[in-house]
Amino acid sequence: MDLAALAIFRAVVRENGVTRAATKLNRVQSNVTTRIKQLEDQLGTPLFTRDGRRLVLTPAGETLLPYAERLLALADEARHALKAGRPTGRLRLGTMESAAASRLPALLAHYHQAWPEVTLELETGTTGTLIERLRAYEVDAALIARPLDGPPDPEVFEHVPVYREELVMLTPRGHGPVRQPTDIALSTLVAFERGCTYRGYVERWYLEHGIRPSRVLELGSYHAIVACVAAGAGVAVAPRSVLELQRGADEVTIHSLGKSGQIDTLLAWRRGHFSPALGALKEALLAHAQRAGSAALPSGAATAAPEGLKTA
Repeated sequence: MDLAALAIFRAVVRENGVTRAATKLNRVQSNVTTRIKQLEDQLGTPLFTRDGRRLVLTPAGETLLPYAERLLALADEARHALKAGRPTGRLRLGTMESAAASRLPALLAHYHQAWPEVTLELETGTTGTLIERLRAYEVDAALIARPLDGPPDPEVFEHVPVYREELVMLTPRGHGPVRQPTDIALSTLVAFERGCTYRGYVERWYLEHGIRPSRVLELGSYHAIVACVAAGAGVAVAPRSVLELQRGADEVTIHSLGKSGQIDTLLAWRRGHFSPALGALKEALLAHAQRAGSAALPSGAATAAPEGLKTA
């Protein structure tokens, strides 16, 4: 097996078909099809089967995929190691939407100016999704919220605390003070999909008081979440840093979570897969957090889940 064939195989899986994979790889479609057939012949087993117009991985293809991810990741690491420590190559960064909106724009612009030989690819997702994408070698590093049960598996991942976010509760304007879930007049929680750590914290706070929201309205952006709360559709939690950028945030009431709402943002990566490009990003993030006065606690310091609320 050669790495080029494995890269084509991975692209077909990720792009859900030969046509989009060929576009992504800047190859002609017939070349992608031929290389996949050659790989199947070499391995002596089909890797894909057709389901109508879709290509579906066979059991052999499912088995090969994680090996392909690992081999390609190791090849990238080797290329980085041979560049005398200078940041170059591709760096795939996963991030929560909150960090992408409030922390990264200026930082990434400066990073690109400092290290133009690094091709930085950015994607957003919930903490749960990003951890799984790290596990599958689909991103090189991720900015995640510290999970409720602690940092991700230390046998698989390494991490460093970067930012400390202040998580606050949002209610419609005119809502009374909120000290516990029974003070909340609305029964709907407006939140991201499951896998969002911030949602997990507030759901656990509800459960610690013996109740739960009667309904969770799942939305995909903080702009939509703030708008729904302002319209009276429910309550939500969000980092204060995000609200400072949101239009319409003055249409909601913000309730402080006090010290309990201080949640660390971690930069995490696969153990043994640290590169010069990632090292430069880590240093830039830590310096940015210090300048902004939002640096996280040292690694290993505990961050509590919400136990009670204080009004704004």
